[in-house]
Amino acid sequence: MSDLSPSRSISRRIFGYFTWRRALANAGLIAYCLALFLAFDFIYSIFTGGEEKQRPLRIANAIYDHGLAANFDGYDAWGGIRYRLFTDNLGFKDVSVRDVPLKSTSHRVLLIGDSFTEGIGMSFENSFAGMLYLAGQQRSDKIEFLNAGVASYSPSIYYKKVQYLLDRGLQFDEVVLFSDTSDVMDEAVSYFCIDDDPKYRAHCTATEGAAQKVAAPRRKTDFLVAHFVVTNRTILYFKLWIQTVLGNQRRKINTDHSRTAWTVPGLDVGNSYQPLGVDGGVARSLQNMRALADLLAARRIPLTIVVYPWAQQIAQGDLDSRQVSLWRDFCQGRCKAFINLFPVFFAAADADKNWYEHLFIVGDDHYSANGNRFMFHELAKHLL
Repeated sequence: MSDLSPSRSISRRIFGYFTWRRALANAGLIAYCLALFLAFDFIYSIFTGGEEKQRPLRIANAIYDHGLAANFDGYDAWGGIRYRLFTDNLGFKDVSVRDVPLKSTSHRVLLIGDSFTEGIGMSFENSFAGMLYLAGQQRSDKIEFLNAGVASYSPSIYYKKVQYLLDRGLQFDEVVLFSDTSDVMDEAVSYFCIDDDPKYRAHCTATEGAAQKVAAPRRKTDFLVAHFVVTNRTILYFKLWIQTVLGNQRRKINTDHSRTAWTVPGLDVGNSYQPLGVDGGVARSLQNMRALADLLAARRIPLTIVVYPWAQQIAQGDLDSRQVSLWRDFCQGRCKAFINLFPVFFAAADADKNWYEHLFIVGDDHYSANGNRFMFHELAKHLL
C-alpha cells in the first residue's frame, strides 16, 4: 500500500513533468546558443581568414631554397593557432604590406635567422623583431630593422639570401644573425642543391632540386583552425591547460633531444644527422658562415651573431653549450659583436619555477609573446 496520498502523488507527477520540461528547455537553449556561437564563429573565420582563397605564403626559391611571398596580407597557422601576417615588397615579415626602398636615409639593420627570428606563431608586433622595428622607429635618430628571417633557415641559406639581397641592390648598414641550435642538423641533412661547394652539391637529390623550381606546396590548414577560429582556440587553450597541469610538456622537453643532440657530448644521434653526420654539419655550418662573413667584410658591413637557448637546453642545464662556444670562437676577428643570451634566459628560469610556461609556447619549442618580449629587452641593450 502506497504511503503517498493521491494528491501528493499527482503533485509529484506534475513537479516531475515540469522539471523534465525545464531540463529539456534548458538543453534546447544551450544547444541553440551553441549553434549560434558556431555559426557566428564560422562566419567570422571565413570573412577574416579565407585561407583556401589566399595565395601561398611560403614559397620556393631557386637561389636560397625558400622564403615568404612578397606583399602578403593574410593568415598563417602554427601549433593550432591562426594569426594575421603581413609581408613587404621584399618578402620580409613586416608591420604591414609596404614598399621598402632599396636605400634608406636612416641606419638600417638586417635581421636574419630561422623560425625564432621570423616570429612564427604570432603577429609581427609580438615578435622580438617586430618590437625592435617599432622601437627603432620611435627614436629621434631612427634605426630601421628589417626581418629577413624565415622558418627552417640555416647557414647555407643565410649566406645565399644575404648575397641575393646585396646583388638585388638592397643596402643595409649591418647584419644581426640569430644562430639557432637546429642549424647544424639542417646543414647536415638538407639544402645541398643551393650550396656552391661541389662536395655538398653532390648530395642534392632530384626531389630537393625540383622543389626549388616551383612554389613550395602549401601546408593544408586544419578544417577546425580555418573555419572555427574561436572554437579551436578555446579547445586548444583548454587542452594546453590540462597538459600543463599534468606536466606532459615538461617531461617532453627533458627527453626530446633530436635537433639539439649535436650539443650534448656522447649522445647517440642515430641516423638523424645523415648524410653528413654531426661533425659534417658543424663543418658545413662554419664554411657557409665564413663565406657570409667574408662577403660582408668585403662590403664593410659589420656582422653580429646572437645565440639563444631552446627549452631543452635550459631544462638540461646546458649553459656552457657547444652552440655558444662554436659561434663565440667563430666571431673572434670576424664579428662586430657576439651576443650570448644563454645566461639571461638561464637566470630567468632559475628565478621562476614556471619558466617554460611563461617564456615558451606551451607544447612547442618557440618563444611565446612573453619570451619574445624578454628577448627584445635584452637585445635592446645591444642594438638600440
